[in-house]
Amino acid sequence: MGLIKFSANLGFLWTELNLPSAILAAKAAGFDAVECHWPYDTDPKAIIGALQDTNFTMIGLNTRRGDVGAGENGLSALPGREDDAKDAINEAISYAAEIKAKNIHVMAGFSNGVEAEKVFIKNLNYACTKALLHGITILIEPLNQYDAPGYFLKTTSQALGIIKKVNQPNLKLMFDCYHVQLMEGNIVRKLKSLMPYIGHIQFASVPDRGSPGDGELSYEFIFKIIKQLGYEDPIGAEYKPQGDTNLSLNWMKTNI
Repeated sequence: MGLIKFSANLGFLWTELNLPSAILAAKAAGFDAVECHWPYDTDPKAIIGALQDTNFTMIGLNTRRGDVGAGENGLSALPGREDDAKDAINEAISYAAEIKAKNIHVMAGFSNGVEAEKVFIKNLNYACTKALLHGITILIEPLNQYDAPGYFLKTTSQALGIIKKVNQPNLKLMFDCYHVQLMEGNIVRKLKSLMPYIGHIQFASVPDRGSPGDGELSYEFIFKIIKQLGYEDPIGAEYKPQGDTNLSLNWMKTNI
């Protein structure tokens, strides 16, 4: 089956470095790919250069959150903000296409109810149709209600229902073990049942979102299951290191 491949999430790892330098640091540390959150302030040509130097793929990036100062965390499920959501989707697709990123996480935002779901589905249809022209997959990710109370997308079952309603070939689930464990548990059963719908997997320790070497989840076991299920893409290390990222990487030696 080979070894699990890992992607460094540069939204949390090596945050003291600019993105091109962080990509080089991830390569030096032994990662197989990189992903990020919001790269838009970085010249895409600098990203392309670093990706070429490392022979890395950018696994994914997020649509903008909106007005962060006002507490926004995504726009695509906000009734009345359809134009802003579309602008964020267009920007993400343009940037992802230029740097040849594989996935875009379309962030839903803080909302609820039937109208919010209708808006989210409409925006996802738009995103999928446009992204398909570039071979890009659209991801949606349930966020736990402890860290993101009021976020529209809360559970994998809710996400699966939306994926089925949108019914586009390039809409997939972002399965973040950290968020799923906090909201639902049963990580292994859910990985097995949802694998056909999963476009990317992420991980961190629970409950502190730190390095996966401790906490209530055995990632050594979970990584074995992911391999057995035939998942071959790099999985995302999206955890918050305590201090120097390079000192938080012992899990890479023991869990693969």
